[in-house]
Amino acid sequence: MLRERVTEDVYVFISELYVEVAATVVITEKGAVVIDTAPFPQETRQIREFALRHCPQGVRYVINTHHHADHIYGSYLFPEAELIAHRQCRQILLKVGEESLAKAKAQTPALAPVQLRIPQLVFETEMLLRLGEKTIHLMHAPGHTPDGIMVHIREDKVLVASDVVTPIPLIVRGDIEELTKSLKLIKTLNLENIIQGHGGVLLRGEIEETVDSNVAYLRNIEKRVRTLVEKGQSKTALRRISVESCGKSRIPLGGLAQRLHQANLEYLYNKMMAEKADQNPK
Repeated sequence: MLRERVTEDVYVFISELYVEVAATVVITEKGAVVIDTAPFPQETRQIREFALRHCPQGVRYVINTHHHADHIYGSYLFPEAELIAHRQCRQILLKVGEESLAKAKAQTPALAPVQLRIPQLVFETEMLLRLGEKTIHLMHAPGHTPDGIMVHIREDKVLVASDVVTPIPLIVRGDIEELTKSLKLIKTLNLENIIQGHGGVLLRGEIEETVDSNVAYLRNIEKRVRTLVEKGQSKTALRRISVESCGKSRIPLGGLAQRLHQANLEYLYNKMMAEKADQNPK
């Protein structure tokens, strides 16, 4: 697992096993805060060992930024820590968490030890944690998922944006308008670094350009797909809309960007076709 020191007290861990997913450790004199975990136990154990080595007071909090498996499946390895998430994250996990985990274990034997943890401390719009000298601001930031949150470590000017910011925005089962609002929220914060949900750390000089690029990408794909739907073209026409033509590169995330882009297009196409059918019932 790759580790990068973002500031004196903030470290990011990047998975080498699954799509460069990020987990963050914040060290304070009163204990550590872990923001998201790795999907596979072997990597999350590395995160835990690091946190305890650098913070003998232990891990006080684990924060789940949203309910997706690649961010939460390591939470059980911090049984002593209080688990925090958005209220909707708790609701989703209570409803489908165990079933989803069972399916994942059947497909991926490496997940066999994983146990589902349900967040007990939840919030609706925002929450402030004060631990040692750190002020940690949790804020609801939907769009990628309805339960998504971002975590601003104020003194370090670091934002753990999770999947609100990724090399290519992913809105499958999400909402473009909400994600756009969440991205624009970032520009109101005083930041030196953003930790993306996948793909590593953005530096101060990259933040505004990345946010603007992601917003433009979302507007672009929405416009391109809507044009196809209005013209009555089939889903196969989506293949002609390359990720580059929408302002993004196919190189990040080990070349997975093009596949994520196509998933975005198909999701929007299906959604718009369903809306069109509702507006024009036979």
